[in-house]
Parts: sequence; structure tokens; C-alpha cells
Amino acid sequence: MNVQYDQEIDALYLRFSDQVPEGVIEMAEGVNLDTTAEGKITGIEILQASEKLNVDTILSYVLELDQDVFNKKVA
Repeated sequence: MNVQYDQEIDALYLRFSDQVPEGVIEMAEGVNLDTTAEGKITGIEILQASEKLNVDTILSYVLELDQDVFNKKVA
């Protein structure tokens, strides 16, 4: 997983895969899932990130994620 934060536009991007996304699903205002044509999640974009989470500490977290979650097809 790769985490990128752009302070200038206050956007956080979590990249889960090197696959090229072919679609976007808006989960909530300013929270978007990038997906493949098969519906697999490749990344999450969070706009106005500093209003939604503590961006000062987001890069210091270690996450252990179930990889099967990212291989499931989303609706």
C-alpha cells in the first residue's frame, strides 16, 4: 500500500494496487474508490482530508489489511 498526501489541495490517496483504475465510485462526499473494470478496489481518494482525519499522523500508522477484501468485487 502506498499513501500520498498533497497538502496544497488537502487530498489523501491510498493506493492498494498497481492496476490502472477504470472507474470511480463515490462513497461519500469527497471519498472516492478507484476500481478496475472487474470491480476491484485499486485506491481510495479522500478530498478535504484534514477535515476528515488527522493527517499529521496518517503516515505514521502501520496497517495490517486482509488482502482478500481488495480482491472482492464491489457493487
